[in-house]
Amino acid sequence: MPMLAADDGVKLHYEEAGAGTAVVFVHEFAGDARSWEPQMRHFSRRYRCIAYNARGYPPSEVPGDVERYSQARARDDIRAVLDGLGLERAHIVGLSMGAFAALHFGIAYPPRALSLTIAGGGYGAHPAQYPQFQKDSRTNAEALRRDGMATFAATYGYGPTRVQFQNKDPRGFAEYIEQLAGHAPLGSINTLLGVQARRPSLYDLTAEMARIQVPTLIMAGDEEEPCLEVCLLMKRAIRSAGLAILPVSGHGINLEEPELFNRLLEDFLHRAQTGRWPSRDKRATLSSIYGPGGKPELSR
Repeated sequence: MPMLAADDGVKLHYEEAGAGTAVVFVHEFAGDARSWEPQMRHFSRRYRCIAYNARGYPPSEVPGDVERYSQARARDDIRAVLDGLGLERAHIVGLSMGAFAALHFGIAYPPRALSLTIAGGGYGAHPAQYPQFQKDSRTNAEALRRDGMATFAATYGYGPTRVQFQNKDPRGFAEYIEQLAGHAPLGSINTLLGVQARRPSLYDLTAEMARIQVPTLIMAGDEEEPCLEVCLLMKRAIRSAGLAILPVSGHGINLEEPELFNRLLEDFLHRAQTGRWPSRDKRATLSSIYGPGGKPELSR
């Protein structure tokens, strides 16, 4: 079973397929490397594809100390994957929790990214939602500790941005629930407490996002309400970003709409690779990256 070491020695399991320019897939909280199977099968025909399990997701190691989980650790674990496989640069594709990690990687290590894909990114980042999201992450951790992984999967797994997947593809949705129920409780608890409950709001990182120059694709489902405003913020803040909204779709768009997701991503990767992904024309000025209402205030 292939493993590599993160900076602090935690062992990370990875899978790879194909040859050529590297694409690294970074999974969401409720998924793991298996969540990228439709993309691994498709893109490995043209690229060297790597998917890995985050720390806390077996067969990767599950550190018992919550302090070994953080947004910075998740960011640096992407770099550890590149270093461990001898990759100087790669296309970085993240979904949800993985999208946050991909964005932070692009901010911290721009020379290592050929491109960034930020899919389903933004949960809890809006100032009106940020305090509640932190509280909900801690509440979910306690519920998981009390009730176990199967019960957690049977509740959290059926959220309002997941039912779209269930309605479209009951078989695929059942597989997602089964895989979520098989995750390590301690790893999921520590991820909720160490990463989700403590990550900074993207509204506090607009200056850092504005410095991103690598080609960036932002993707979301149009029924993914917690992310839509944040996706607009990222699109406005990052001059090299494009925004794709998938119709009648929820959160796990790579599984829910694999054909459309792959088509959009494939076009993006090709254009990024050939230098044909433009940055916003300076004549397309913005009055505010926060939209017509200006900068939102933190809810008290």
